[in-house]
Amino acid sequence: MFSHRPVLLDEALAGLSLRPEGIYVDGTFGRGGHSGAILERLTAGGALHALDRDPEAGQHAWKTFAGNSSFHFHAANFAEMARVAADAGIAGRIDGILLDLGVSSPQFDDASRGFSFQNDGPLDMRMDPSSGESAADWLMRADEAEIADVLYTLGEERNSRRIAKKIVESRLLAPLKTTAQLAALIASVPGPRSFKIHPATRSFQALRIHVNGELSALETVLAAAPALLAPGGRLAVISFHSLEDRIVKRFIRDAEGSERDVLTGQRLNRDGAPQLKRVERCFPSAAETDANPRARSAVLRVAERIA
Repeated sequence: MFSHRPVLLDEALAGLSLRPEGIYVDGTFGRGGHSGAILERLTAGGALHALDRDPEAGQHAWKTFAGNSSFHFHAANFAEMARVAADAGIAGRIDGILLDLGVSSPQFDDASRGFSFQNDGPLDMRMDPSSGESAADWLMRADEAEIADVLYTLGEERNSRRIAKKIVESRLLAPLKTTAQLAALIASVPGPRSFKIHPATRSFQALRIHVNGELSALETVLAAAPALLAPGGRLAVISFHSLEDRIVKRFIRDAEGSERDVLTGQRLNRDGAPQLKRVERCFPSAAETDANPRARSAVLRVAERIA
């Protein structure tokens, strides 16, 4: 049924500790790989609520799962999960939340979306092409210092200042409109670089994260997650680079807390929100990374809301 097998699928399902009649949320539907596997394990009494802001993901969701009464799709960024859960009447009752961060393979492989420099396409990079500012528009208006800061902070690009300077100089002659134009420009800039990856890899990552506000969205959904989960509910997050994983790791650490409620003795985190405990951390197997090289940087972290 599914042509693409998601990264760390078995590990994520195990981490969620699925119950056949449970309530689950897939915050990053993509093309439904994780959602489909969860639905296969639910009975008629269970429910899966899937979120995605990509209109193409929504079309795929309704086409694939329209006949499944346990499936509910919400055209929304996962940063809006608290609102979606409240509207659906499941806040505080969710048995598992799954987040598979970053760009999905169908988005990455579609040249018209502008996420990759492997095939030439418009320099867009928006998860929702109907909303917000494209990468091309942002690069046309941002000043040199702002561009350099984004490339360095979100892409860990050591050559960020030289690249930003070259972008600003280039746009005086003509706007950067395609992925191939930007990749060629970055490759032409001298300076320190890794020879293991294409010179444009880090910059493209940084622009995508910035254009879509990915890190702020992650922080928002993580902050909301403990209160959305039922006692004993699980949060499973798959991340693909150090910026994401660092945010998840620190959030779980802080949510474990150190203070105790004077009446109940329950440990609380600093703001009194429901407490989590770390359950596991795992990485793809050698067999998975051999079959899917894109999985090599993935890490799964799982936490559970304490009853």
